[in-house]
Amino acid sequence: MKKKYKGTLIVTIVVILLPILVGLICWNQLPDKMATHFGSNNEPNGWSSKEFTVFGLPCMMALLQIFCFFVTINDPKKRNISEKFFTVILWVVPVASLIMSLATYGYALGVSIDIGMIVNIMAGVLFIVLGNYLHKVKQNYTVGIKIPWTLNSEENWNRTHRLASWIFIVCGIGFILNSVIRMDGIFWIIMIACLMIPWIYSFVLYKKGI
Repeated sequence: MKKKYKGTLIVTIVVILLPILVGLICWNQLPDKMATHFGSNNEPNGWSSKEFTVFGLPCMMALLQIFCFFVTINDPKKRNISEKFFTVILWVVPVASLIMSLATYGYALGVSIDIGMIVNIMAGVLFIVLGNYLHKVKQNYTVGIKIPWTLNSEENWNRTHRLASWIFIVCGIGFILNSVIRMDGIFWIIMIACLMIPWIYSFVLYKKGI
Protein backbone atom coordinates (compact mmCIF):
# COMPACT_ATOMS: atom_id res chain seq x y z
CA MET A 1 0.00 0.00 0.00
CA LYS A 2 2.89 2.37 0.75
CA LYS A 3 4.38 1.99 -2.73
CA LYS A 4 0.97 2.34 -4.36
CA TYR A 5 0.32 5.74 -2.79
CA LYS A 6 3.88 7.06 -2.77
CA GLY A 7 3.35 8.71 -6.17
CA THR A 8 0.11 10.33 -4.99
CA LEU A 9 1.87 11.64 -1.89
CA ILE A 10 4.62 13.24 -4.01
CA VAL A 11 2.11 14.84 -6.39
CA THR A 12 0.03 16.25 -3.51
CA ILE A 13 3.12 17.73 -1.84
CA VAL A 14 4.05 19.41 -5.13
CA VAL A 15 0.53 20.88 -5.28
CA ILE A 16 0.83 22.12 -1.70
CA LEU A 17 4.19 23.79 -2.42
CA LEU A 18 3.05 25.32 -5.72
CA PRO A 19 1.97 28.60 -4.03
CA ILE A 20 5.63 29.21 -3.18
CA LEU A 21 6.38 29.53 -6.90
CA VAL A 22 3.37 31.83 -7.36
CA GLY A 23 4.52 33.90 -4.40
CA LEU A 24 8.02 34.27 -5.83
CA ILE A 25 6.61 35.41 -9.17
CA CYS A 26 4.45 38.03 -7.43
CA TRP A 27 7.03 38.82 -4.72
CA ASN A 28 7.62 42.47 -5.57
CA GLN A 29 3.88 43.20 -5.77
CA LEU A 30 3.01 41.53 -2.44
CA PRO A 31 2.89 43.71 0.72
CA ASP A 32 5.26 43.05 3.61
CA LYS A 33 2.28 42.13 5.82
CA MET A 34 -0.45 39.91 4.37
CA ALA A 35 -3.91 39.14 5.73
CA THR A 36 -4.04 35.42 6.57
CA HIS A 37 -7.13 35.25 8.78
CA PHE A 38 -10.57 36.73 8.24
CA GLY A 39 -13.63 37.33 10.41
CA SER A 40 -17.25 36.51 9.58
CA ASN A 41 -17.65 40.01 8.08
CA ASN A 42 -14.96 39.14 5.52
CA GLU A 43 -12.61 41.65 7.11
CA PRO A 44 -9.03 40.55 7.92
CA ASN A 45 -8.27 40.13 11.62
CA GLY A 46 -4.92 38.36 11.41
CA TRP A 47 -1.74 39.13 9.47
CA SER A 48 1.54 37.37 8.76
CA SER A 49 4.81 38.45 7.18
CA LYS A 50 5.25 38.00 3.45
CA GLU A 51 8.04 35.51 4.07
CA PHE A 52 5.95 33.34 6.38
CA THR A 53 2.90 33.47 4.09
CA VAL A 54 4.84 32.54 0.96
CA PHE A 55 7.23 29.99 2.44
CA GLY A 56 6.09 29.07 5.94
CA LEU A 57 2.43 28.22 5.41
CA PRO A 58 2.93 25.89 2.41
CA CYS A 59 5.78 24.11 4.21
CA MET A 60 3.60 23.64 7.29
CA MET A 61 0.82 22.21 5.12
CA ALA A 62 3.33 19.87 3.46
CA LEU A 63 4.44 18.59 6.86
CA LEU A 64 0.80 18.10 7.85
CA GLN A 65 0.24 16.11 4.66
CA ILE A 66 3.22 13.87 5.37
CA PHE A 67 2.02 13.36 8.95
CA CYS A 68 -1.50 12.41 7.84
CA PHE A 69 -0.08 9.99 5.28
CA PHE A 70 2.29 8.39 7.80
CA VAL A 71 -0.42 7.93 10.45
CA THR A 72 -2.97 6.53 8.00
CA ILE A 73 -0.56 4.19 6.24
CA ASN A 74 0.53 2.75 9.60
CA ASP A 75 -2.97 2.20 10.97
CA PRO A 76 -3.13 -1.41 12.29
CA LYS A 77 -6.52 -1.66 10.56
CA LYS A 78 -5.55 0.15 7.35
CA ARG A 79 -7.13 -2.64 5.30
CA ASN A 80 -10.50 -1.35 6.53
CA ILE A 81 -9.87 2.01 4.85
CA SER A 82 -11.06 1.85 1.24
CA GLU A 83 -8.70 2.95 -1.52
CA LYS A 84 -11.12 5.63 -2.74
CA PHE A 85 -11.54 7.13 0.72
CA PHE A 86 -7.79 7.11 1.33
CA THR A 87 -7.31 8.95 -1.97
CA VAL A 88 -9.88 11.54 -0.85
CA ILE A 89 -7.98 11.97 2.42
CA LEU A 90 -4.72 12.55 0.54
CA TRP A 91 -6.26 15.34 -1.55
CA VAL A 92 -8.07 17.28 1.20
CA VAL A 93 -5.07 19.26 2.46
CA PRO A 94 -3.54 19.98 -1.01
CA VAL A 95 -6.77 21.30 -2.55
CA ALA A 96 -7.71 23.40 0.50
CA SER A 97 -4.16 24.74 0.86
CA LEU A 98 -3.89 25.66 -2.82
CA ILE A 99 -7.24 27.46 -2.95
CA MET A 100 -6.66 29.42 0.26
CA SER A 101 -3.09 30.37 -0.69
CA LEU A 102 -4.19 31.72 -4.06
CA ALA A 103 -7.11 33.54 -2.42
CA THR A 104 -4.69 35.07 0.10
CA TYR A 105 -2.39 36.26 -2.69
CA GLY A 106 -5.32 37.66 -4.64
CA TYR A 107 -6.60 39.60 -1.64
CA ALA A 108 -3.11 40.96 -0.94
CA LEU A 109 -2.84 42.12 -4.57
CA GLY A 110 -6.10 44.03 -4.35
CA VAL A 111 -8.36 41.55 -6.14
CA SER A 112 -11.95 41.58 -4.89
CA ILE A 113 -12.27 38.17 -3.24
CA ASP A 114 -15.03 36.98 -0.93
CA ILE A 115 -13.04 34.83 1.51
CA GLY A 116 -16.15 33.91 3.48
CA MET A 117 -17.86 32.53 0.39
CA ILE A 118 -14.77 30.51 -0.54
CA VAL A 119 -14.49 29.01 2.96
CA ASN A 120 -18.18 28.06 3.10
CA ILE A 121 -18.16 26.49 -0.37
CA MET A 122 -14.95 24.58 0.38
CA ALA A 123 -16.39 23.29 3.65
CA GLY A 124 -19.66 22.38 1.93
CA VAL A 125 -18.02 20.40 -0.85
CA LEU A 126 -15.70 18.66 1.62
CA PHE A 127 -18.53 17.61 3.93
CA ILE A 128 -20.66 16.34 1.05
CA VAL A 129 -17.75 14.29 -0.30
CA LEU A 130 -16.93 12.89 3.14
CA GLY A 131 -20.61 12.16 3.76
CA ASN A 132 -20.73 10.05 0.61
CA TYR A 133 -17.95 7.84 1.96
CA LEU A 134 -18.51 7.78 5.73
CA HIS A 135 -21.12 5.03 5.69
CA LYS A 136 -18.64 2.80 3.84
CA VAL A 137 -15.77 3.31 6.29
CA LYS A 138 -15.06 0.23 8.37
CA GLN A 139 -13.70 0.29 11.89
CA ASN A 140 -10.15 1.70 12.06
CA TYR A 141 -8.00 3.95 14.24
CA THR A 142 -7.28 6.81 11.83
CA VAL A 143 -10.29 8.06 9.87
CA GLY A 144 -13.93 8.34 10.80
CA ILE A 145 -15.68 9.03 14.11
CA LYS A 146 -13.15 7.55 16.48
CA ILE A 147 -14.66 7.74 19.95
CA PRO A 148 -14.63 5.10 22.72
CA TRP A 149 -18.07 3.71 21.89
CA THR A 150 -17.51 3.29 18.14
CA LEU A 151 -14.07 1.76 18.66
CA ASN A 152 -15.49 -0.65 21.24
CA SER A 153 -18.31 -1.97 19.06
CA GLU A 154 -18.35 -2.63 15.33
CA GLU A 155 -22.15 -2.35 15.27
CA ASN A 156 -21.97 1.01 17.07
CA TRP A 157 -19.36 2.14 14.54
CA ASN A 158 -21.47 1.12 11.55
CA ARG A 159 -24.71 2.69 12.81
CA THR A 160 -23.01 5.91 13.89
CA HIS A 161 -21.30 6.30 10.52
CA ARG A 162 -24.51 5.65 8.61
CA LEU A 163 -26.16 8.50 10.51
CA ALA A 164 -23.08 10.73 10.26
CA SER A 165 -23.03 10.20 6.51
CA TRP A 166 -26.43 11.87 6.12
CA ILE A 167 -25.59 14.58 8.65
CA PHE A 168 -22.40 15.50 6.80
CA ILE A 169 -24.23 15.74 3.48
CA VAL A 170 -27.01 17.90 4.94
CA CYS A 171 -24.50 20.11 6.73
CA GLY A 172 -22.45 20.38 3.53
CA ILE A 173 -25.51 21.70 1.72
CA GLY A 174 -25.98 24.09 4.65
CA PHE A 175 -22.43 25.41 4.22
CA ILE A 176 -23.01 26.03 0.51
CA LEU A 177 -26.29 27.85 1.22
CA ASN A 178 -24.52 29.91 3.87
CA SER A 179 -21.99 31.04 1.27
CA VAL A 180 -24.88 33.08 -0.16
CA ILE A 181 -27.01 33.78 2.92
CA ARG A 182 -24.02 34.52 5.19
CA MET A 183 -25.84 34.36 8.52
CA ASP A 184 -23.55 35.18 11.45
CA GLY A 185 -22.58 32.14 13.48
CA ILE A 186 -24.28 29.59 11.20
CA PHE A 187 -20.88 28.21 10.10
CA TRP A 188 -20.01 27.23 13.65
CA ILE A 189 -23.51 25.97 14.42
CA ILE A 190 -23.23 23.56 11.49
CA MET A 191 -19.74 22.48 12.58
CA ILE A 192 -20.92 21.75 16.12
CA ALA A 193 -23.94 19.81 14.80
CA CYS A 194 -21.67 17.63 12.63
CA LEU A 195 -19.53 16.80 15.65
CA MET A 196 -22.07 16.50 18.45
CA ILE A 197 -24.99 14.62 16.86
CA PRO A 198 -22.92 11.52 15.93
CA TRP A 199 -21.26 11.59 19.37
CA ILE A 200 -24.59 11.73 21.17
CA TYR A 201 -26.10 9.04 18.94
CA SER A 202 -23.12 6.75 19.52
CA PHE A 203 -23.40 7.23 23.28
CA VAL A 204 -27.13 6.45 23.21
CA LEU A 205 -26.37 3.24 21.31
CA TYR A 206 -23.72 2.38 23.88
CA LYS A 207 -26.18 2.85 26.75
CA LYS A 208 -28.51 0.46 24.93
CA GLY A 209 -25.77 -2.15 24.90
CA ILE A 210 -24.78 -1.68 21.25
